[in-house]
Amino acid sequence: MNQIFFTSDHHFGHANIIKFCNRPFSDVEEMNQELIRRWNEKVQPGDDVYHLGDFALSSKEKALEVFKQLNGNVFLIQGNHEGTALNMRKKFQWVKDFYELKVKDPEVKNGVQRIVLFHYAMRVWRGDYRGTWHLYGHSHGNLPDKEDRLAFDIGVDNHDFYPLSYDEVKAIMKTKKWNPPFD
Repeated sequence: MNQIFFTSDHHFGHANIIKFCNRPFSDVEEMNQELIRRWNEKVQPGDDVYHLGDFALSSKEKALEVFKQLNGNVFLIQGNHEGTALNMRKKFQWVKDFYELKVKDPEVKNGVQRIVLFHYAMRVWRGDYRGTWHLYGHSHGNLPDKEDRLAFDIGVDNHDFYPLSYDEVKAIMKTKKWNPPFD
């Protein structure tokens, strides 16, 4: 069965991100290859990957070289560094500013887990008081996590440069100390 994955802020081809985020790579080529390897270690060809922005900062040609090596069907939520990705828009399943994903899950009330996907962190979102999750990127681990909110930074800098599966996200959300306000 195909899986769903979430990730953000790869910055493929962006040499300065190594310094800005203290990434453990000697150069952009090493970074790109390791990010591709870790992506493909988890993601299979038929899986869906929701990338929450800042896919690449490079030439279109170099970004296409990277893209061709990645497993899965990639859906892109636009980040603030998306010039390259928008020049190869047709490679993605779709490109959107924001998306509300519904995942069938028999363990969830009404059998559907709703997830708000946006590049930026929000303090409130539709359905947050009903258990809707919010995944975001952009902050590269610099935004403190809130234990009482069903939200966190899905960016690669926070998850050992791996995408996270739906089940991994669900396990993290179960550790949160969120309580429904209207129970």
